Amino acid sequence: MSNNYSQSPELPIVHIIDDDDAVLDSLSLLFDSVEINAIGYHSGAAFLEAYQTPDFNLHTGCIVLDIRMPIMSGMDCQKKLNELGCPLPIIFITGHGDVSLAVEAMKNGAFDFIEKPLREQTLITAVQAAITRSIRDDERHQRVKDTTNKMNSLTEREKQILNRVIDGKANKTIASELHLSERTIEIHRAHVMEKMQAGSLAQLVRMVLDAANT
Repeated sequence: MSNNYSQSPELPIVHIIDDDDAVLDSLSLLFDSVEINAIGYHSGAAFLEAYQTPDFNLHTGCIVLDIRMPIMSGMDCQKKLNELGCPLPIIFITGHGDVSLAVEAMKNGAFDFIEKPLREQTLITAVQAAITRSIRDDERHQRVKDTTNKMNSLTEREKQILNRVIDGKANKTIASELHLSERTIEIHRAHVMEKMQAGSLAQLVRMVLDAANT
């Protein structure tokens, strides 16, 4: 079960996962003092349960995760989140004897780890950096989604021409390959540019390559 320490749906959220109530309370107060939204969970299982519900709020933000917890460790929680494709950056809270585990967590995709005793400013700086990356990744995801939707709106002929344009082929070459006139290629190409809302060939290429490399 989670504790909703603050709720502003339009803002990024820090998800704190720790089995120690005192830690949850203190971190909540810390983030509240710098106007960062935070929600607390007493275990990795509690967060995973919340994460997999249909109404989970997938806002930009990050996860602050204790590496050592009973039943489900922070590492086990990270592994499950990776399997679920969770996009939120993870910052691990570690003890002095957990550095090797923290390094392993970083290899598995963790954003950062902070050693106990926690230094408030160090944690705040790490969280702000994680949120910045989360926002950037979310914006890119939205751009790719928008590009994919536009590409799906193209006719099969327009898709054929788009693929050849991206390959750098001239209208004359495309016309020859598709057994069409150059004028017909020009018309279809204009429709592609309009539907893709691309102001230039360079912009069109960037959009499509960005979507393809996701």
